[in-house]
Amino acid sequence: MRLAGRDLPWWGAILIVYASSRIFTTVFMLSLYVAATVGHWPFASSRQDPTFFTFSSSWDGSFYQRIASGGYPTTLPTDGGGDVQQNPWAFLPLYPLVVRGLMTVTGLPFAPAGVVVATLFGAGAALVLYRIVNARGGTVSALWATVFFCFGPLSFVLQITYAESMFFFLMFAALLAMIRRRYWLVIPFTVAAAFAKPGALAIPLALAVVFVVRFVQDRRGAGAFGMRERVAVLVAGAVTAVAGLAWPLIASQATGTPDAYVSTELSWWTGFVGHVSFVPLTPWFLFTWKYAGIAGVLLVVAVIAGFVWLLRRPGVRDLGTEVVAYSASYGLYLVAVFLPQQSLFRLLLPLAPLGGARGLTHSPRARTIVLVAGVALQPVALILLWFLGYP
Repeated sequence: MRLAGRDLPWWGAILIVYASSRIFTTVFMLSLYVAATVGHWPFASSRQDPTFFTFSSSWDGSFYQRIASGGYPTTLPTDGGGDVQQNPWAFLPLYPLVVRGLMTVTGLPFAPAGVVVATLFGAGAALVLYRIVNARGGTVSALWATVFFCFGPLSFVLQITYAESMFFFLMFAALLAMIRRRYWLVIPFTVAAAFAKPGALAIPLALAVVFVVRFVQDRRGAGAFGMRERVAVLVAGAVTAVAGLAWPLIASQATGTPDAYVSTELSWWTGFVGHVSFVPLTPWFLFTWKYAGIAGVLLVVAVIAGFVWLLRRPGVRDLGTEVVAYSASYGLYLVAVFLPQQSLFRLLLPLAPLGGARGLTHSPRARTIVLVAGVALQPVALILLWFLGYP
């Protein structure tokens, strides 16, 4: 690959892109931290022992730190009315477990260890994303999709003490294995992803779509889909589906509360929609109806229709059945279980392979607009999410 006038191996070029993006974001974050400290700005999250690393370890990072140091509570905290309060059961164990391992080996405190783990997995995610897009979209699309991913408005999550970058790497690795038809390899990556962050159920659903497509193609003589591959897809789908559903069962067994995980997740909804029951496929409509009535419901319908339209665009379809199936499945997951609020934007990042669509990556004007917007919105996102809200 040629980058900045030099011929480099593809992985070397991607690592340079990633390192440049992390330096860029770190400069933004460090500047804001220094300005906030000198100017005594109020932070949206309270922190003890304020340092740049603890600045990078706010919000969800505090829960991961509690898990890394003390594990999960066996009794769910409740308020005076008996409703479950926010607690660590909303956060899965793989990231804090890995961070705890690095802390043990190096003696580092949680915050710097968490930043190191997140940053390294972010590099892995960028490398795998390039391979995903390159498999069907070519080198140019793969490079620009990775640039958009690394320099996007929410790319700071690649280096803070969140499980996002680990989840991206694992999900992208599972998708790449699917693209290469190494279905047995999908299992370990997806099982690990299922214990990193919610959302891994998109993989077994995507496998189901791939099975149907390949089965139909085989019947029409358009592609071979032998018995061994059929068994591999079915087994991989079953195992990853079980893994994706395991955490609520584990939470229930550990706490003795049947709906421990769901009740914990709903505790984050209270400030937006009050105390409600969870019904799949309703959260977006529930949220928009509360704040915008029928106009909000129509907005959700329009967003879903727009996403379907996007997946049907020739440039997206050229990325392959697996990318389209994965993107549709992950989008369905978000609509089915997630209450849309400020966290939605970072939860859209697993859809980064769609950034390799030819209509976007082969247009100099479109590339420039997306890249400039991503860079310009980074400090805006940091100010909004660190000093006014939360990420």
